[in-house]
Amino acid sequence: MAIETQKQASRQDKGSRDLFCRVSDAFRIFARRSSIVFGSAWAFVSAVIIIVIWGLTGPAFHYSNTRQLIINTGTTIVTFLMVFLIQNTQDRDAKAVHLKLDELIRALKDARNELIDLERLSDEDLTNLEKQFERVRKKAERNETMFAA
Repeated sequence: MAIETQKQASRQDKGSRDLFCRVSDAFRIFARRSSIVFGSAWAFVSAVIIIVIWGLTGPAFHYSNTRQLIINTGTTIVTFLMVFLIQNTQDRDAKAVHLKLDELIRALKDARNELIDLERLSDEDLTNLEKQFERVRKKAERNETMFAA
């Protein structure tokens, strides 16, 4: 039900949204679909086949510098573009996980709500919090050992 409401709101907002938002949405959709396609086993097999063909064509082209330049340029371009696609999908996935965890923390009665925005803390604060949770874990292990005996 909520997804349908979001889709309807999205359709209504489309007319009033600026170019940047529309380009951003188009890139998000493209990145998501590309990550599905390029992250598949078929994409990997295709890449291996391209490498094998490139290797086999070496003697036919006498291992020329032009042949080497073509493969280097192609792999550089693909790598450059894939970095942006991977970063986009990872950022979105991380944001979605954070929001889900934030909702769980908010919904649990005994949870500490100050943990909701941990990704905004400094490295020092995160290290201190990690040490605190390590102490809690060790205490829980000691209690578990006491009750098991």
